[in-house]
Amino acid sequence: MTGTTSIGAAVRDALVAVANPAKAGDMQAYMKSSMPFLGVQKPARTSALRPLLSAYRPSTRATWESDVRAVWDGAQFREERYAAISLSAVRAADDWQDVGTLALYRHLITTGAWWDLVDEVAVRRVGPILRADRVAVTPVMRAWAGEEDLWLRRTAIICQVTARRDVDHALLREVVDVNAADRSFFIRKAIGWALRDHARYDDTWVRALLDEMGDRLSLLSRREAEKHL
Repeated sequence: MTGTTSIGAAVRDALVAVANPAKAGDMQAYMKSSMPFLGVQKPARTSALRPLLSAYRPSTRATWESDVRAVWDGAQFREERYAAISLSAVRAADDWQDVGTLALYRHLITTGAWWDLVDEVAVRRVGPILRADRVAVTPVMRAWAGEEDLWLRRTAIICQVTARRDVDHALLREVVDVNAADRSFFIRKAIGWALRDHARYDDTWVRALLDEMGDRLSLLSRREAEKHL
């Protein structure tokens, strides 16, 4: 299955088949989403999409990117956007997870513009691309950290979450520093999350950064960062 129309229709059909309208309203309210839900929770969504995603074999990068965008942009229900994110991670696209794909992920981030969509892309898609090619991707993350778009900045901050000991300290310090004065909850929380995660592997470095930044960091960021110290 490689055609844009067929993959989009197949995704929707698979999700509609397991929809639970009784849960849809509560899911939409919880996520504060203007886009309605079908009422498909993650386990059911994963099971419903598994055969489709396993069989998906795009012939080219352009086909794969077009299909991801089509499912994403054509979504009528939020679960379809979750499916587009899953489609972006199919094994057949492993060779295309590189700096050239950041334009696609930028589109998902800026048009998704909410944590349930952005965080998965930031941590599970952008992060591995950064670690695989720091020379090409680090300047992009530095640029995103200073963008007007809040969600690009959040991505630059949290993209190294789960990197364990493979964190670029200079980049993490820079993206935190650039955004330390931002009052947005999602930026303050992102800073705290990024530092809290890294504190599991290098608490000395995180303590030193907290001391260095002092009250330039918000109380929320500091409280989150200190949870494992």
